[in-house]
Amino acid sequence: MRRRPVLARPVLARPVLAVASVLLAAAVAGCSHTPGSSSSSGDRASGGATAAGTARAGDAAAALAEGPGPQSHYSVAAQPAPGSCHYRSDNGQPLPDPTCTPGALSPAVTQADLGQTICRKGGYTGGIRPPASVTDSEKRKNAASYGYTGQLHDAEYDHLVSLELGGDPNDPRNLWVEPPSPGHAPGAGPNNPKDAVETRLHTAVCGGQVTLAQAQQAIASDWSTAESRLGLK
Repeated sequence: MRRRPVLARPVLARPVLAVASVLLAAAVAGCSHTPGSSSSSGDRASGGATAAGTARAGDAAAALAEGPGPQSHYSVAAQPAPGSCHYRSDNGQPLPDPTCTPGALSPAVTQADLGQTICRKGGYTGGIRPPASVTDSEKRKNAASYGYTGQLHDAEYDHLVSLELGGDPNDPRNLWVEPPSPGHAPGAGPNNPKDAVETRLHTAVCGGQVTLAQAQQAIASDWSTAESRLGLK
């Protein structure tokens, strides 16, 4: 009885599979997605930079959260746990804890409606500011969050992204007890240079020098360097 010849296995089978595996891995890598790289608030924050044509140094990588916006009635907002927040500083100027106070934006203010909101004649912030009956209680609790032991009279309960830059009025992520800056006279009350920075950024936004998103990101990242990072100083 004649035996049938044994056919040799194709020598290219394993190399072909290896090449296919490499191509598949490359395809998967090309479709990878970084968590947090896309969100509704991220689209909103980056839109102004696109409209301006080029991104500026003030554009931060992380998108700012969006708060509930102006309310007809404000309630005292819950604050971070006592001692859980820690101040930072830049050349001696106080900065908030980026985890406790990263900043939050009002959905009522966009690049498209500046003329009807923060840039309108007659002002905007007075009608949306929470009353002292709410903010006084929040200030005391937030001072405990940050471990602030100085005179509350000298500290400002401050919107990180100011109302005149479209910051949310009462989102706890946008409010912090801001200690006095260096050189402040004890007992003199709040007098922080951040207020003047907010005003100049507001002027730049309404004058078309920078976009709303750029100003918001810059002041949330580091208010003390916001103007220089945006090329305004």
